[in-house]
Amino acid sequence: MATRFLLVKCAKCKNKQPLYEKAAMQVRCLKCNAVLAEPRGGKARILAKIVKELK
Repeated sequence: MATRFLLVKCAKCKNKQPLYEKAAMQVRCLKCNAVLAEPRGGKARILAKIVKELK
């Protein structure tokens, strides 16, 4: 199974930004600093709404 990038939408400020589905570090929104994803050793725990998969 290939890993992918995802376009997510912040629940707090509605900003959209890409992130790696296997993020090794906490990913924060570039606009409001809310946590969008947390690492879990494999796939990250995505806390934001996934808008679409990026190719």
